[in-house]
Amino acid sequence: MVEQFQAPKGTHDVLPVESYRWQQLVASFAQVMGGAGYGLVQSPMFEDIGVFQRLGEGTEVVRKEMYDFYDKGERHLALRPEGTASVVRAFNQHRPTVPWKVWYVTPCFRYEEPQAGRFRQHHQVGAEALGSADPDLDAELIATQHDFYQRLGLKSVSLRLNSMGSANDRRAYTEHLAAWLGQRLDDLDPQDHPNASEHPLRVLDSKRERSRRIIAQAPHITDFLSDEARAHFERVQAGLDALGVAYELDTRLVRGLDYYTHSTWEFASAALSGAQNAVGGGGRYDGLAESLGGKPASGVGFGAGIERILLAADAEQALDTDGGAVEVFVVDVCGGSAGRDITFELRRNGISADRAFDGRSMKAQMKVADRSGARVALLVGTDELAADTVTLRYLRSGEPQVTLLRSGLVEQLAPLLARA
Repeated sequence: MVEQFQAPKGTHDVLPVESYRWQQLVASFAQVMGGAGYGLVQSPMFEDIGVFQRLGEGTEVVRKEMYDFYDKGERHLALRPEGTASVVRAFNQHRPTVPWKVWYVTPCFRYEEPQAGRFRQHHQVGAEALGSADPDLDAELIATQHDFYQRLGLKSVSLRLNSMGSANDRRAYTEHLAAWLGQRLDDLDPQDHPNASEHPLRVLDSKRERSRRIIAQAPHITDFLSDEARAHFERVQAGLDALGVAYELDTRLVRGLDYYTHSTWEFASAALSGAQNAVGGGGRYDGLAESLGGKPASGVGFGAGIERILLAADAEQALDTDGGAVEVFVVDVCGGSAGRDITFELRRNGISADRAFDGRSMKAQMKVADRSGARVALLVGTDELAADTVTLRYLRSGEPQVTLLRSGLVEQLAPLLARA
């Protein structure tokens, strides 16, 4: 018996009608970002492994979760674990006019235990702005991300905001935090001990209850901000206030990677529970371009997981789950030639249409028409074929059927569809 294959663990097939929700999400994101002057960028799904190793050797993503391999030319490559690094590599390589404002939609790959809304192949939408240190860009991206959630109809999304300060501010805080945690190692969860000295900022993101009790007493990074960093952060907040974007200051919200500076933020959905309620976040990363071999260049951006957003949308019943159906289904029991021609005539004039195949009976084709979700069916039988007409049958409203001339069909059909 031939083995029946399944999708690999941690992956899933996105099938119609579910894929219609994906289409709505990506279309909304494209509209919001395009309206803000961001253009679509498509970069390779795999890169030289060094591109992602620069994210930080101490991160779980680099140490344990990357899908890496050698190709036939013995080049060491890795599948993309996140979206930003590839965009910054492209910025370094192509040297576009700044500020370079781009958005993307991409699969990402991480070898981790699957969880709600997170798979080993998951998908992200995101946006980056490179080449400007202006805090108004931070505010623009945060507000645009906020507007994207609003466009989707999400009402239970909240925003947490913090500042990492300048590189010097961050360095001073990290040293202070490492010393502070070192005095409390016995109180931390043992699994957080290695990070306490090597990567202390990552301890602040620990989800382990024993460590959380200690973290609640930790010093705040905002107490270490320079005057310049404080002014940057105040400008970001003023921009969000002016744009009507509500937020909560959260001094525990940090990014563990060395190149992150200044603004950091996260959106969460109250419609989702526990630690899996984040629906997107971002920050400023003024050191990343240089760490990838380019000239120093400021950058800021965000990423948001499609699967997690859709969970929130489902919880709030925010997206249309019945859409994606064609408007017209053509039923032809006279050999299919008329059905073929009518279907393409409608499509080429902007009316979505489908038909049955394999020479099925009228009854069988009508069952398919009903399942298609179409609003009307156009019937072609021997009488219609002889008279050069079609019969329009309403599939949803129950109105009486109508005979239409084959000639000028599109013009006759349009007003009838409006009330179907």
